[in-house]
Amino acid sequence: MNTGIFGAVLLTSALACVVTTIGIYVIGKFEDWGSQNIVYFMSFAAGVLISVSFIHIIPKSFNMSNTAPIFLLVGFMSLHLFNRFLNLFVCHEHECPNLSLGIIPMLGIGFHSFLDGIIYSITFNVSIFTGVLTAIGMVLHEFPEGIVTFLLLKNAGFSKKKSFLYAFLAAGISTPLGTLISFPFISRIGQSALGISLAISAGALVYVGASHLLPTVERENKRYSLISLATGILVAAGIVLSKQ
Repeated sequence: MNTGIFGAVLLTSALACVVTTIGIYVIGKFEDWGSQNIVYFMSFAAGVLISVSFIHIIPKSFNMSNTAPIFLLVGFMSLHLFNRFLNLFVCHEHECPNLSLGIIPMLGIGFHSFLDGIIYSITFNVSIFTGVLTAIGMVLHEFPEGIVTFLLLKNAGFSKKKSFLYAFLAAGISTPLGTLISFPFISRIGQSALGISLAISAGALVYVGASHLLPTVERENKRYSLISLATGILVAAGIVLSKQ
């Protein structure tokens, strides 16, 4: 195990956890401010994640493995099908407001946050640059994710204290947990398998940006959300192109 890479991955996933926790705290303490500005964080993060995926991570995965395009689709569709399963079957079978409005979305976010930790392990093992580039968008989207998780639980009828605790467990601590569980395995696989893993993670990142963040931004239709989206795209493109 490369202790330097492991330290970088663990530090990044811990930072993601901290940013998520800050998001939860902010929405609990300053609910009006958080609700008014969450869309700007989400649009910026979407711009970074989608841009990084298309102009850096996907091409790199294609160079590392001939089967990467297939697994890019697998990564995207896996998250889509998981969310469809939660929405269509689990909630449909349980007539419980707390389950459908709070717990089920919380579990979905928790699974996604756990995957974030795995994505950190994959991208940092490809290169420090790829890991850092991915982390920019990933960490920034943790802030609105913490806010969203808290609000879902609070609106479902949970107390403020329970909403904070459950949001922290689902959206915060699950990311370092994903890193700790996945890193020993990711660090030992070959280049082709790493390319496949990178393609899966890219598919997941595109899904998060295009199917989770952007639709929310569009629904809010804030005046300056396009500016924050464009800023995210330019930041990601600038970093990638400066290294080429």
